[in-house]
Amino acid sequence: MSYSSLVMKSMFPRAPLGNGLGRYVCQLQRITLKFCKTHGGSQGMREFIETDLIDFARSNPGVVVYLKPRRFRTPCLWAEYLNGGEEYIGCNNLSKEEISQWLNWMKTKSGYQDMRYLSYSHSDHPSVQGVWSPFTHRDPALNLATFPLDTLTIAERQSPSATEILMEMYKKQQQTEPDLSKSTQSNE
Repeated sequence: MSYSSLVMKSMFPRAPLGNGLGRYVCQLQRITLKFCKTHGGSQGMREFIETDLIDFARSNPGVVVYLKPRRFRTPCLWAEYLNGGEEYIGCNNLSKEEISQWLNWMKTKSGYQDMRYLSYSHSDHPSVQGVWSPFTHRDPALNLATFPLDTLTIAERQSPSATEILMEMYKKQQQTEPDLSKSTQSNE
């Protein structure tokens, strides 16, 4: 058994409250930036606070931002989510760009812990062929093409759909069958 299976919880993924079905609700509720005013390891955090924090707060009005100066302590980010989840990231000797990236990462998370996804099936000998994707059997020339393609028509690019095949069969059937309505009217 691997170490990751001992540490990470196993469950099926859940979308928080169907988030994104009607509208997107940012799951990050509050973020606390803890830093030291004099320690060298907090230099990137102090630069971020001086330059980029106001822009972050304006672009995310649903997130409450707290600043907590602490003497002689390492800087960190403490995030709290709507579902009660909490996240801690140590920011010792990080630049302001890295802190901005961590804040963006926390903002886009759901608040649930990272987990292994369960599968309904298990094999002791998994396939070596790889995972199927929609691009598995496509023409490699399409990788270099710019879309929309004007040189090829839709019929040349792909085979006819099931609906088109059924419509052709129906048209052929209408052409070959005699009109029964005319024959029943003449008998009367």
